[in-house]
Amino acid sequence: MGLLKAVGFRGLTVALLFFNLLVGLAVGIGVNWGTQLTHPLPPARVVKMLKDNGIQKVKLFDADSSILNALSKSGIQVMVGIPNEMLNALANSVQAAENWVSKNVSSHVSNGVDIRYAAVGNEPLLSTYNGTFLPTIFPALQNVQSALIKAGVSNQVKVTIPLNADVYDSSGSDMPSNGDFRPDTKDLMVEIVKFLSDNGAAFTVNIYPFISLYNDANFPADYAFFNGYSSSINDNGKIYNNVFDANHDTLVWALQKNGFGNLSIIVGEIGWPTDGDRNANLQYAQRFNQGFMSHIKNNAGTPMRPGPVDAYLFSLVDEDAKSIQPGNFERHWGLFYLDGTPKYQLSLGTTSSNGLVAASGIQYLDKKWCVMSPSASLDDPQVALSVSYACANADCTSLGYGTSCGNLDIRGNISYAFNSYYQINNQLDTACKFPNLSVITTSDPSSGDCKFRIMIRSSSSSALNAGAGSVEKPSCLILFVLVCVFVFTLL
Repeated sequence: MGLLKAVGFRGLTVALLFFNLLVGLAVGIGVNWGTQLTHPLPPARVVKMLKDNGIQKVKLFDADSSILNALSKSGIQVMVGIPNEMLNALANSVQAAENWVSKNVSSHVSNGVDIRYAAVGNEPLLSTYNGTFLPTIFPALQNVQSALIKAGVSNQVKVTIPLNADVYDSSGSDMPSNGDFRPDTKDLMVEIVKFLSDNGAAFTVNIYPFISLYNDANFPADYAFFNGYSSSINDNGKIYNNVFDANHDTLVWALQKNGFGNLSIIVGEIGWPTDGDRNANLQYAQRFNQGFMSHIKNNAGTPMRPGPVDAYLFSLVDEDAKSIQPGNFERHWGLFYLDGTPKYQLSLGTTSSNGLVAASGIQYLDKKWCVMSPSASLDDPQVALSVSYACANADCTSLGYGTSCGNLDIRGNISYAFNSYYQINNQLDTACKFPNLSVITTSDPSSGDCKFRIMIRSSSSSALNAGAGSVEKPSCLILFVLVCVFVFTLL
């Protein structure tokens, strides 16, 4: 796709349907609510945080009953999700689809949850899946729709499939007008699009300008944002000065060429991470997300689709247990840190406040940290093994070149790893027993932008700790190798 390429990844997502200036009021704002955290915030507190920020829509990646119960009678519209792992069962059994709808949709609708969408799968046609879900995604979509009809909720709850932007391209050019669906999935995509159109549903796409920049060292950085790009693309009179508009309109052209030019589009995920890569930082994230809000608030839309943009910002909070296979930035997409603290100034335009409102009533563990002992030697053969173990079972994605903690010295890196493990394990004394290497301190070791965070208190933390190190096995193995290389390079 040249400059238009953009790849979205898993995770729980921020849904935003923004501003309707025709009537001068915001018509709805939503967030992707991901739950891959070692210490998740209580659902009731998250719902309050959503309401305090004027967020009126939320997109989930599953149908967790505790979250849906918390959303009951909240006035927040909901998109529930079906994980890819369930597609095979739903594709092969109408009864399975009916059971899922009964348990996860109908029962909650009758209990006051305003469910509007059922998202079937999450980027199931991503090219890196090598066609794993090709045989099951469409039958699953059909069976879920049939189940919604049978349950009598299909007028309120519409089906959709959150798809990665790689399902379409522009044949190697930068012109949106060359857009069409990817050849290997085109026939299936046309079937899916026709089904969505026939059932009054929308096409959901995840667009990530950050990934364009991450994947291509020659990608013009300013083109990823909404200001500062001077080399506009002229596509038969349509002017593009940012990759979001170009990517979105590549999809519009793909739909139009296949006879569905009027199909509604939802931007299922869009955002910018704040750590884990040289281009993932607070300044860029604030520039992108505020730029996006300003870009769409006047209902200008895109060159091919003027009007309101229905979009879900990704993501609500950081997720410290997400897979880092795509990159270390995967755990840092949140508008808020995992304790519900806003990361930067961002005006959503839905409240009288010019910034985000933090979660309230959050309790923290004691103000103490696990660090490398001043008497410990860097030559100790246990150093590399201990750091590798800590990072494999905690979160060290803020370490490395270009990250928030990239300026730490060797001892600082080791201390960060030890403390991450210590906090994730609820400051258990045994979690700071690295052999002759670690010590507990009450002096905050944070340095500049690098924060040694204290974990929040969580009622579910004990159960989560029991699974620490096994939740994300592939990620841990990858991180283990990377940290070993990193540490041995430093020593």
